Amino acid sequence: MKTLENEPDPRFTLANERTFLTWLSTSLALSAGGVAMAAVSADVFVPWMRTVLAVILVSLSALSAAMAYPRWRLIQRALRRAAPLPPPALAPLFGYGVAAVAVLALVLILFRR
Repeated sequence: MKTLENEPDPRFTLANERTFLTWLSTSLALSAGGVAMAAVSADVFVPWMRTVLAVILVSLSALSAAMAYPRWRLIQRALRRAAPLPPPALAPLFGYGVAAVAVLALVLILFRR
């Protein structure tokens, strides 16, 4: 029985799988960063700012983990249909989110009490 979809080159499928695993690795790193930020002592950052930074990092972690499989599935479907790949819609959110955390942490480090 022949399907309408073609099997993509295995290299593309494996590259898509590696990207999926990278999204999960990124999620784990963001989660670890959020936990570490929450555990920073009170004399380094003001407590409410530590909480804000930790919540942003853990939220980005959850979003990354939650969107990894749907993104993999969309790309795999596009590969099978020889269609254009969907744009990385969440990439700007992660880039700007991590940059915002880094800038806020830098400001807090430079202007500690």
